[in-house]
Amino acid sequence: MSKTKHLEGNHEPAADTAAADGPNPVLQEGIDYYFENGLMVFTDAFLGRRGYCCEQGCRHCPYGYSESKKHSSDVR
Repeated sequence: MSKTKHLEGNHEPAADTAAADGPNPVLQEGIDYYFENGLMVFTDAFLGRRGYCCEQGCRHCPYGYSESKKHSSDVR
């Protein structure tokens, strides 16, 4: 089962893209994320730019993380 990220509220990207270089970059639909069945799914482009793995099993994780790796490392 794929994991997706959900963001509630306004799903429209902000009009001001100049803030993309700041600490809270503006996300662009279709480039950084898309919606599937009402859930926000981050793209590998966004996740790669973020610079780290959150270990939540993101569908497009560019760091190779998967839930199965998490569970196999828990077994000792």
